[in-house]
Amino acid sequence: MPVSVQALFFDIFGTLMDWRSSIAREAEKALAPQGHQLDWIAFADAWRGEYQPAMEEVRAGRLPFCKLDILHRHNLERVLPRFGISGVGETALSDLNLAWHRLDAWPDVARGMARLRKKFLLAPCSNGNISIMVDLARRNGIVWDAILGSEIAGDFKPKPRVYLAACEAFNLPPSQCMMVAAHSRDLAAAAANGLRTAHVARPDEYGPATGERGPTVEVDVAAGDLEDLAAKLGA
Repeated sequence: MPVSVQALFFDIFGTLMDWRSSIAREAEKALAPQGHQLDWIAFADAWRGEYQPAMEEVRAGRLPFCKLDILHRHNLERVLPRFGISGVGETALSDLNLAWHRLDAWPDVARGMARLRKKFLLAPCSNGNISIMVDLARRNGIVWDAILGSEIAGDFKPKPRVYLAACEAFNLPPSQCMMVAAHSRDLAAAAANGLRTAHVARPDEYGPATGERGPTVEVDVAAGDLEDLAAKLGA
């Protein structure tokens, strides 16, 4: 059955961006010149592994809301000692923390987003803060109609306010908005708040054959990549 929506909201980390290889590359670039040699992919995984626990402290009310950049820096300082890294100067640490602003998109993203933009309003609905979204868009040639998500809502997904604030920003009911993600948990939360949902397969997000090849929850559309999504949505 055709899906009729006016706006698409996108998860970013993992769905549009290949965070794993990008963070490994940026970590090596920052730390190798200082004499550090380590498993850069393992470092990327460890840093990302602190992502959900840190946000849960905010979602549970144990910490006040803050930008993801701040949580990323806190998480970085937790991870560095595990790899025997110490004595990194503030300038290098600050620049390494901005690695999340320098992620590369998956190969299908630029073409898929260009097609989707012809038919739909597009915005990120990410736990990343606005400056991350701006930098990633400019780096990867993505054009947004607005930048929405956690910083606008003052909370982190999958809290309802994040999805609903995005719909409100476009003056649209949730039923006219679609959450696009590679993570079934994100889509289940969006659907529970009345949004339509589209799953994009990213089977290699955490390494070969580690991500979701398909949704584990009911969705309106399941796509192999963004170009497949554009075709299925008639864009």
